[in-house]
Amino acid sequence: MKLLEDILIIDFSQFLSGPSAALRLADMGAQVIKVERPGTGDICRELYVSDVMIEGESTIFHAINRNKESYAADLKNPDDLFKVKQLIAKADVVMHNFRPGVMERIGLDYASVKQIKPDIIYAEISGYGAEGPWKDLPGQDLLLQSASGLAWLSNNNDESPTPMGVAVVDIMAGTHVAQGILAALFRKGQTGEGALVQVSMLESILDFQFEVLTCYYNDGRQLPVRGAVNSAHAYIAAPYGLYKTNDDYIALAMTNIPTLAGLLQCEPLKEFINSNDWFSKRDEIKAILAMHLATQSAQHWLAVLEKADVWCAPVMDYDALVKQEGYRVLEMEINVKTGNGLTVSTTRCPIKVDGELLVSEKGAPTLGEHNEQIEQQFGLTSHLQDVSK
Repeated sequence: MKLLEDILIIDFSQFLSGPSAALRLADMGAQVIKVERPGTGDICRELYVSDVMIEGESTIFHAINRNKESYAADLKNPDDLFKVKQLIAKADVVMHNFRPGVMERIGLDYASVKQIKPDIIYAEISGYGAEGPWKDLPGQDLLLQSASGLAWLSNNNDESPTPMGVAVVDIMAGTHVAQGILAALFRKGQTGEGALVQVSMLESILDFQFEVLTCYYNDGRQLPVRGAVNSAHAYIAAPYGLYKTNDDYIALAMTNIPTLAGLLQCEPLKEFINSNDWFSKRDEIKAILAMHLATQSAQHWLAVLEKADVWCAPVMDYDALVKQEGYRVLEMEINVKTGNGLTVSTTRCPIKVDGELLVSEKGAPTLGEHNEQIEQQFGLTSHLQDVSK
């Protein structure tokens, strides 16, 4: 299904935030042309998170750049820049995630691109915004997690700040810029107007924390306090957290404590009748619960709790997850093929429309793989050829 059929996106972005947005738009049917530096390409091609490589490049690159086309161009070369500007003249969307000032130096900032294509939708992701004392700081995921307060929400209160083990800031910023682009495309379809869509990684990760920040803003600026025992959320009462049984872990969400005490046959919990105590005395309650749950297996407790419709779940690793029918029925794994014919397994777009999955078998491109095809498709000419006519 090509919801964005005939939409052309020229993507200058690298690493994860911009490419994740472009990936989602490609999954929706847009033609995404990834403009890369000759010789090295997107730095993400060499961003290794493990010792796993695919065709000599990082698995991350292959996961986040499938379903795109690669056009190698040296933007400091007048002839290559001339061709890229011809591409932009035919585009619906231009996007990048460089630091403020980079595209201005190249001559591809919003004002310049708007002269080439007045109705362009121009989207940019920065680390900390285009203004202010932080605007030139590097927009790297771990640094933004640390600066935004996010690292103080995980782990127990007596433990060090703990970042999330995924690039959550990058992905949230990519999600937000994709939303902005889609809204701007909708307006353009109605009015013919282009737009400048701007997202900073800092704003994205602050929005991601809207729940806890709203508490902070309206609670006399009191900092969130992580629980001392089995902490999973600074503002949610017991029993919310992960608990070790005698063989594995289980997760417990919001639950009535006296009801839980009866189901688990845990006498010490029955004294916590007042719901106000479930937060103020959460560490005491969780300590009692943790000790009690350690006496039986995870499956024993889940059987009791699930039957009573208590919100609970096993804590699974990937090996356990992929064996579950609940996982298999989703068909989240897809196989894509690179330009060299190598099959790569990865995750699909999570969106389904009219019962149809948004999938493509097209893998990540090799550097400059589509130069000839793109130049033919859009009739690109060199600066010298254009001058000679």
